Amino acid sequence: MVRALAFDVFGTVVDWRSSIVAELEAFGESLGLHRDWPDFADRWRAGYAPAMDRVRRGELRWTRIDDLHRAILVELLDTAGIRATESEIDELNRAWHRLDPWPDSVAGLTRLKSRYLVTTLSNGNLSLLTNMAKRAGLPWDCVISAELFRHYKPDPEAYLGCADLLDIPPAELMLVAAHPSDLRAARAAGLGTAYVARPLEFGPGHVPHDVSDDHFDITATDFVDLADQLGA
Repeated sequence: MVRALAFDVFGTVVDWRSSIVAELEAFGESLGLHRDWPDFADRWRAGYAPAMDRVRRGELRWTRIDDLHRAILVELLDTAGIRATESEIDELNRAWHRLDPWPDSVAGLTRLKSRYLVTTLSNGNLSLLTNMAKRAGLPWDCVISAELFRHYKPDPEAYLGCADLLDIPPAELMLVAAHPSDLRAARAAGLGTAYVARPLEFGPGHVPHDVSDDHFDITATDFVDLADQLGA
C-alpha cells in the first residue's frame, strides 16, 4: 500500500525551460543583448547532469545545485562573451528558484495531498525547493532534498533516505517523475513508480519518452490523471 508520494521537481512539477528562457530574455533585455536564449537555456540545463556526476564520482566535493548551476552559467556567459557583474550573475542564477509550475501541478497536488503524504525528492537544494514552493504555491507536506543525504539521484541513498526520513518502508513510497531513468533507479531501490508525461519539457518538437517497455506501476498524462488513478 502506497502511503507517500515523492515527486521529482524539475520538469515533472515545474516547467523549467519556459521559465528559464523568460528569465534569460529579461536578462538580455536589461543588458541590451540579443542571443538565442532558448539554446542558452538548453545548454545551461545540459550541464546539470555532468556536473552532478562529477560530485557523485568524488571528483568534486559535495556541491549544492545552486553552486553547480552558477558554475555552469559563468562558463556559458564567458563562452558567449557576455560580461555581467557578480550580483547580476547571482540574480540570474536564482531563476531556478522562480520556476513556474505546469498548469495541472497545484490542482493535482492538492487532490493527492488529501489522501497521501506528498513531498519533493529532488536534486535541488533545500533553499531552492522551499523558495520555489513558496512562490509557486506548491502544497507540499514537506520538502526533501538530495542535499540532506549528500547523494544525488540516481544514487540509491537518495531514494532510501527519503523513505527513512518518512519512517516508512520503501515499498510504501512511490516516486512520481517525468524521467524514466529516475523511475528505474527508484524501482531498483524498492520504491513504487508513477510516470507522468511532460512532452513539452524540452520545448515543442521534442520526441516524448517511450515508456511502453518500462512497466511502471502507473503511467499518467498529468497530475490530475494521476490523482484519478490513485483515487484522490
